Amino acid sequence: MERALTGRSSSRRRRAKERGSAAVTEERSSPREATGGMGAGPALVALLLAGSVLSATLLAPGRRAEPDVDEKRPVELKMDQALLLIHNELSGTSLTVYWKSESCYQCTFQPLANVSHSGKPAKPSVAAVSVSTQHGSILQVNYTQGETAACRLEYKFGEFGNYSLLVQHASPGASEVACDLVVNENPVDSNLPVSIAFLVGLALIIAISFLRFLLSLEDFNNCISKAITSRETDRLINSELGSPSRADPLSDDCQPETRRMPASPYRLRCVDTFRGLALILMVFVNYGGGKYWYFKHSSWNGLTVADLVFPWFVFIMGSSIFLSMTSVLQRGCSKFRLLGKIAWRSFLLICIGIIVVNPNYCLGPLSWDTVRIPGVLQRLGVTYFVVAVLELIFSKPIPDSCTLERSCLSLQDITSSWPQWLVILILESIWLALTFFLPVPGCPTGYLGPGGIGDLGKYPRCTGGAAGYIDRLLLGDNHLYQHPSSTVLYHTEVAYDPEGILGTINSIVMAFLGVQAGKILLYYKDQTKAILMRFAAWCCVLGLISIALTKLSANEGFIPINKNLWSISYVTTLSCFAFFILLVLYPVVDVKRLWTGAPFFYPGMNSILVYVGHKVFENYFPFRWKLEDDQSHKEHLIQNMAATAVWVLIAYVLYKKKIFWKI
Repeated sequence: MERALTGRSSSRRRRAKERGSAAVTEERSSPREATGGMGAGPALVALLLAGSVLSATLLAPGRRAEPDVDEKRPVELKMDQALLLIHNELSGTSLTVYWKSESCYQCTFQPLANVSHSGKPAKPSVAAVSVSTQHGSILQVNYTQGETAACRLEYKFGEFGNYSLLVQHASPGASEVACDLVVNENPVDSNLPVSIAFLVGLALIIAISFLRFLLSLEDFNNCISKAITSRETDRLINSELGSPSRADPLSDDCQPETRRMPASPYRLRCVDTFRGLALILMVFVNYGGGKYWYFKHSSWNGLTVADLVFPWFVFIMGSSIFLSMTSVLQRGCSKFRLLGKIAWRSFLLICIGIIVVNPNYCLGPLSWDTVRIPGVLQRLGVTYFVVAVLELIFSKPIPDSCTLERSCLSLQDITSSWPQWLVILILESIWLALTFFLPVPGCPTGYLGPGGIGDLGKYPRCTGGAAGYIDRLLLGDNHLYQHPSSTVLYHTEVAYDPEGILGTINSIVMAFLGVQAGKILLYYKDQTKAILMRFAAWCCVLGLISIALTKLSANEGFIPINKNLWSISYVTTLSCFAFFILLVLYPVVDVKRLWTGAPFFYPGMNSILVYVGHKVFENYFPFRWKLEDDQSHKEHLIQNMAATAVWVLIAYVLYKKKIFWKI
């Protein structure tokens, strides 16, 4: 009996060793997944989220309570504000202080405070006001009587700082007035949470990359494999010796089947990664971006991080149009049937934009009298329809890949599309003609300014020039965006929609430049050098056009970079950046396969679902919750990063379950 038990135990040990070795062999058969392939997505998201949130929570400064310096007029500081105490030490003279932001181009000064004289020579009169800390400030002190300037100074205030402006005579008995700024209490570093989150995220990426490098080394892999084999063998021996004889628990029938997306010759991972990158930035920005000004849209001319994401999404949509259409046509689908699909998808995008994600819901039930007609999805729908139909009409078979570069026309990706280029040039000519030559009542012809207090307040109701006039004329004020970004600095008086009619022309141009990127990827397939050279050439050409149009100035160029207008310089600049990103992503992701694109790849595969979902569930947990201090950048940043990471995780789970929302 004892011998039988010993023999049975030995046989179980041998089987357990074989199974342990087999399990390790199977696990090692896919080193890419074991070293950060598809499985690296959620790990990277979790690590970035946990590390960034923890670091921002522990190290970043919170909101600091302002001192109670004036019991008669308490000032409650909000985010991006500082306390300024204005001391009037001029006896018998009242003062008026005016303010404007350095970023407000040619703006008129706005009243900030009136400081009367105290009537007591030994005690100056003091007024407490809050000032903005987002940009530099220009202060001008005038004598109230006669409104003549006493002094003027420029200063960049810090958040929650405490400052004193001393207005006094330059010397005893002198008539000259001196204005001195004194720091009573140092401000907090409001950018510290972003810096810490970025550095922690960068450190985690470096650590993960180093770990993947170690796992790629054969000696290190063998060491890990031996350790895994030993632990797995012990586990199997213990489980078999401690349980009665039964069916093999590790049989193939019990193992989950690995499901993979079918590989398409026209699907490039760098395209989905780029789309996901733009989408994740868009989600983070739309959720608030930590309430930092550089994660919000620029007030008028210039660029912020928020201004980058939508054009990149349009650009990569153009690339996807060409790649997917080529694949469908080569599978034998008729052009007429494909035209129907294009029209239906465009119609659905427009309907979802108007009905589902319309911002007017914040005012109550949707009313057709005030519904916003333009929007992000609406513009995507119109742009998609025009570019897709244009490519469908003039589509040609893809030429065979050339074995030698000199045997191919160097510009075949452009010359084969000359009819499309002709249409695009005509559309751009229409934009230029309407923008610079359309008469606008009460406004100068060719006006590109923000109106309001800009341009010295001469054209307060001319916001956007021809673009704003066309929208108000055709759609009506009630159907436009009521709170454009220009209201923050320029105090605009009329409704203006950044996704209006005239700007759609340039979004079509942007998408068509994305089509050109897709053509380069297919026309020169398997010719990495040719692809990279053309991406670099487009970067240079578009960059030089932007330099010529803007004169390297935010406001002084022929056509400034402007997201609200979707100016042509805005399109060329963002397209230049897009080609540069593809120049980096294509060799890294698709050629060398040094990076799988995780975690951006997953939302890029489900872009419509993530975009619509993040808008619909914006005010639901876990995407938003009540903050302990709603005037803290740190708390907003943590909330917005967590919400964005949750959508990345959702996209990853849907990818693994093969759930894709396609319109």
